[in-house]
Amino acid sequence: MPKPPAIATDWALFLDFDGTLVPLAEHPDAVQVPDHLPERLAGLQRRLDGAVAVISGRPIHTLDRLLAPARLALAGVHGLERRGADGTLHHPPDPSTLLGPACRELEAFARAHPGVYWEDKRHALAAHYRHAPAAGPALRALLESLAHGLGGGYEVLSGKFVHELRPAGFDKGSAVRAFMAEPPFAGRRPAFVGDDRTDEDAFSVVNALDGYSIRVDEENAPTVARYRLDNAQETLKWLDALPTPP
Repeated sequence: MPKPPAIATDWALFLDFDGTLVPLAEHPDAVQVPDHLPERLAGLQRRLDGAVAVISGRPIHTLDRLLAPARLALAGVHGLERRGADGTLHHPPDPSTLLGPACRELEAFARAHPGVYWEDKRHALAAHYRHAPAAGPALRALLESLAHGLGGGYEVLSGKFVHELRPAGFDKGSAVRAFMAEPPFAGRRPAFVGDDRTDEDAFSVVNALDGYSIRVDEENAPTVARYRLDNAQETLKWLDALPTPP
């Protein structure tokens, strides 16, 4: 696939975080944010009149910490929670009473399978198995069973060495659509940059809107994206190439 064109100032730019803006880490807490990334994103935000958002599997409060002092429009937990450019927060009702039994099941599974760890994202539960890849199928089967037990309002979303139990009906594509209905994104041409299977929903939405879908991937994995960047380092170089104003 070709490399994407240079960013134009009439775009609405949507960016995944892990694997797209920062290299993937062995553990989410071990991620290394590149020097000046918050400044780069704040500069893009100014050049695109605010139409820049990060859409990630991480919760919004974690993204704010990692990207401080930049203050961006954000969608966290794959679109389950969202903060518009005007600061308005959108999220589903607190599901803690529903997810309590699922937390106990995941904790027991992690104890029985060294290398598996899980995190409570409040609205969703993510289970990582990068250090125990053989446990992946059994872990997904457990989460599918838990989703069924929650009455059909939950689903399992899979990414790179992670399965996530989450309310159904939310994904990165729905987050893009929600942003595109609001200022300053409305009326612009969307572009989404991501590196994982969880980004494919956003690519599909952007394609339907005649935008730019950009997969970050050195391995040429199957994708509906129309452009490709090799890695996070190349993403940053591409972001830096936005022409400066005269």
